Amino acid sequence: MLAEVDAQRLTAAGSELEKAGLSIDGVGCDVTDAEAVRRLAEASSAAGELGCLVHTAGLSPAMASGARILDVNLVGTARLLEAFLPLAERGSVAVCVASQAGHLAAAAATPAIDAVLDDPLRPDFASRFAALGAALSEPAPAYALSKRGVIRLASRSAPAWGARGARIVSLSPGIIDTEMGRLESRSQPFMATMVERTPLSRMGRPEEIASVVAFLVSDAASFVTGTDILVDGGSTGAVLRMMSGAGS
Repeated sequence: MLAEVDAQRLTAAGSELEKAGLSIDGVGCDVTDAEAVRRLAEASSAAGELGCLVHTAGLSPAMASGARILDVNLVGTARLLEAFLPLAERGSVAVCVASQAGHLAAAAATPAIDAVLDDPLRPDFASRFAALGAALSEPAPAYALSKRGVIRLASRSAPAWGARGARIVSLSPGIIDTEMGRLESRSQPFMATMVERTPLSRMGRPEEIASVVAFLVSDAASFVTGTDILVDGGSTGAVLRMMSGAGS
């Protein structure tokens, strides 16, 4: 089953997968719409057992306001996991795509910030986050904190999924050569510095993320849960060292 908020993209992606010999059921879903998420979970349940849930929906800083980014990236992820937890059974796996930005946000995070991030489904989440300070509501910091929230959410959700014999992890890509990655590179000059600081000296490729996802949802990763997997070419450590003044 393939879910996408944009009907045209859903049709195009479905067609490509069908050309590869896969049978695809396409479902429209906006993760900011609780009812749409509920319908997606119902459709998934009707289709059979939950093998794996790979959640990639997200907005980057160049694509939306801080409030919208938080609603899609963090609140939407929490909605999805809440709706799909009852479907989880022995062998089910959930992979939530976060970002290296979530790790870079650790330096600015405080217990008060984390307390808000850790309760994204509270009705007053948006106002509680806004109360932390206007600067955090700007797109770039909101993005980084939304992804920090996703990393923490996957970790906190592991016991509930584990009780059903299921696993859940987050995956944090670095700078990847995708449409979104190229958009951010054009919008944020620091991205070029990050690529330069990457030990592998290049952007990642989409298939390099897909291969790690394939491992995480396989039986080969049967003891991996409640953690985040960085797939960043080593850039997060390099940037953190640079930020701390320790060099590369």
